[in-house]
Amino acid sequence: MPDSSPMLTTRTGFRFRVRPATPADEAALAEFFTHVTHEDLRFRFLTGLNEVGHDRLAAMTTVDHHQTESFIAFDEGATLIATAMLACDAALDRGEVAISIRDDFKQRGVSWELLAYVARVAEAKGVKTLESIESRENHAAIELEREMGFTAEPYPDDSTLVLVRRTLAPAQA
Repeated sequence: MPDSSPMLTTRTGFRFRVRPATPADEAALAEFFTHVTHEDLRFRFLTGLNEVGHDRLAAMTTVDHHQTESFIAFDEGATLIATAMLACDAALDRGEVAISIRDDFKQRGVSWELLAYVARVAEAKGVKTLESIESRENHAAIELEREMGFTAEPYPDDSTLVLVRRTLAPAQA
């Protein structure tokens, strides 16, 4: 049976496939996170950790596919290169996105294309606002999001964080 997962192509010409994560992907995600820098782990989880444990992995692979969706991305050689999570409020008005890229696949446009893909999925769900909570030190992510039409503002009650937000187009009926 052919793979129906979308194939995305970055501005650099790099191609990768994206699909929803499943519980069977937990071990592959655990291995993937061993190829993410400690700094990027801190930026993704907003805390210091040396490895991503079972509870976090289970939360990324066992989702309801309505309010929450977790995506994994593979290069054409089937290497897991990225993960993205979309977590929406109950009304599907706001969605929060978080992305991690394998260190040796950075600078290929994967973050940009994966964020654009998640934004399209959120729009299709009817999400009105897409947000990300970033460490103020994560200049690369904040700049990428600004280039994609997000605005940045201080995060309430935490001067180390920035809230980036973009209003999405309404879903077409």
